[in-house]
Amino acid sequence: MTVTKNRNGVFTTLGQAFMAGVARMDRSLSPAVTLNKLKAHKYVLSDLQYVGVALLSSYWFIIMESPPFPFKLFIPILWIVLLIVPVTSQFFFPATPIFIYLLSFYSSRFVSAEVRPVVSVSLLPTLESVLYGANISDILTRFTHPILDVIAWIPYGVGHFTIPFVVGAFVWLFRDVRILHLWASVFGYMNLTGVLIQILFPCAPPWYEVIYGLTPANYGMKGSPGGLARIDALLHTNMYSAAFGNSPMVFGAFPSLHAGSATMEALFIAHFFPQMSKFVWVYAGILYWATMYLTHHYLIDVVCGACMSTMFFYLWLPDDLKSTAAATTPPPNLSSFATGYQRSKYEVYDLEDPRRAAPPSAGAMLDAADFDVESDDEEVDITYRSPVPGTSSFLQQQQQQKAGGPKGHRHTASIASLIRGDERGPEDGWSPVRGSFKESRV
Repeated sequence: MTVTKNRNGVFTTLGQAFMAGVARMDRSLSPAVTLNKLKAHKYVLSDLQYVGVALLSSYWFIIMESPPFPFKLFIPILWIVLLIVPVTSQFFFPATPIFIYLLSFYSSRFVSAEVRPVVSVSLLPTLESVLYGANISDILTRFTHPILDVIAWIPYGVGHFTIPFVVGAFVWLFRDVRILHLWASVFGYMNLTGVLIQILFPCAPPWYEVIYGLTPANYGMKGSPGGLARIDALLHTNMYSAAFGNSPMVFGAFPSLHAGSATMEALFIAHFFPQMSKFVWVYAGILYWATMYLTHHYLIDVVCGACMSTMFFYLWLPDDLKSTAAATTPPPNLSSFATGYQRSKYEVYDLEDPRRAAPPSAGAMLDAADFDVESDDEEVDITYRSPVPGTSSFLQQQQQQKAGGPKGHRHTASIASLIRGDERGPEDGWSPVRGSFKESRV
């Protein structure tokens, strides 16, 4: 019964957060809105990144051979349309670094082998033996088992391609839009940097050493699924063999973008959703092991990928989002719109709610006194905020203040004390009301 209630509560929260997220969206279809924003934009130095992105993407489109010209022109045309329409621009513009990373990864196959650097075959295993005293990745592959294969496959072959979308979805649902833009930017630029390093510094992965030894490599060689071939055999598919066999980045062992992506996801979730820290770091740790167990990376690849990701995260993280309070603040409309929850006056002023303090009784109703917010000071009616000088109450109040007595008044006046005003006289600090305010002046 409790499990069912908790499950229903989770789905209710997700549904309410989704409705709040939709309410925050810009649903305009008019390109004029985007063009007006562009005209009103004040350009800053950081906008130069888009110049670099435009130049890099132009290069990739020029050398792209599949799809051929003129069909490949539909890709940038579609992208421009998505950027101009406000309802799509709010998602696709922040995701520009991610798409440039994917474009660079795909189009790297079209770079001529004549201008590519020589593939390094022995550098990584040599560095690993020198730095760590042994070939750690080779040691981890000496014992395999179907259960270990499945444990390694889930984060490496499934989580790596799905978790980034899950992180983006949760950030969109439960955090401010600035944090969603930060996620897309830092994740995209980190992976883009990794791909460019892999192009300029190609290195053979461990599976190459297992198959070919230390013989020289060339760009005409096909990729291998490594340990994921055992998953293909287990699932009776050819999925990973076909995917890695046609990979555009065969010699992209260094740095490990699997390790870099998992580290970025762990850092991001741990910072903006601290309650999930333990789970995401366990996931990252398993993926680190899986990259070596499946013969796709050396330990030095994993370490450098994680370090690069950490550097990007803290360089991109704004100062005003470094505190836990700022990082965990929900969107402006989530608490009221999504959950229908409004803070009571007791929570606003940090006071004890008498309705919670009183013992529960079936069908009991609270009287007016329960809604009166009391202070520890002696009861003083609201009329005493401006007492009539010369009265006994005024003199008593002055004596209490000189003696260090209570100075405060009640936070809210008792309604009953105002209703019974006709029972009080001038000796209690009440000034009688005459015919008009003009007559009452002294």
